[in-house]
Amino acid sequence: MAWTTPRLDPERSRRRLQILAELAGARAVRQRDKPQRERTERLRQLIATRRRVAG
Repeated sequence: MAWTTPRLDPERSRRRLQILAELAGARAVRQRDKPQRERTERLRQLIATRRRVAG
């Protein structure tokens, strides 16, 4: 007796691929925004240090 794999519902497969694509897009956006957030945080730290030294 041969093993057979059940066929997935085409609509379910399409939705799964769509969700995976959306997750990949969201991940790419997060990775692209991360350097900007790091620069912003570093700038805030520098401003706080300068205020402590000057004030």
